[in-house]
Amino acid sequence: MAPNIRKPRPVIAPKLHHTTFLTLKLDEMVAWYEKVAGLTPVHYAEGAAWLTNDEANHRVAFVAHPAIKKPIDKPTSAGLHHTAFEYTDFDQWLDNYLRLKDEGIVPFMSLDHGITMSLYYADPEGNGVEIQVDAFGDWAASKEWMWASREFAENPIGSYFDPDKLVEAREQGLSKDEIHAGARAGKYLPENPPNDILLPEVY
Repeated sequence: MAPNIRKPRPVIAPKLHHTTFLTLKLDEMVAWYEKVAGLTPVHYAEGAAWLTNDEANHRVAFVAHPAIKKPIDKPTSAGLHHTAFEYTDFDQWLDNYLRLKDEGIVPFMSLDHGITMSLYYADPEGNGVEIQVDAFGDWAASKEWMWASREFAENPIGSYFDPDKLVEAREQGLSKDEIHAGARAGKYLPENPPNDILLPEVY
């Protein structure tokens, strides 16, 4: 290997494996993530838990350390905004919304980003959790659209929607693609759209 050739990135990139949260509400967080995203504990200790919803040994971990303090002004502090989980099927994604709604868990924000249709929830400590479905059903296609389209460049945040209106549209027989197009066009706007994408204040 030549000694002075700059290598700005690894030739083989590591895959994203898991996210770890410091928490003051260990049991509540474990129960919430199991209910919302199907994450079940692989190891559950007095001060920590490691959860997964696929073949990995863990995807989310929680550490409850005695030195942890409540966050100050978390919605406007630098740091992680949200963690995302993806459905490959539109109906499964929308059915999961209805299941959580029946449990009293509703998104604080819903956005059609063009690349995904996304529901944003706040966990018991105010961390954002996105439950999304790829609008193209194909990562290569959504990546190309995100990279090349003028539409995404001009509006990368996307269009707000009311998920109950999506449910109604599906009941009327509209397809995923028709609903997606309608959401992008502002057809399913909520009655009171959020002012911004900041997380809600929990503490």
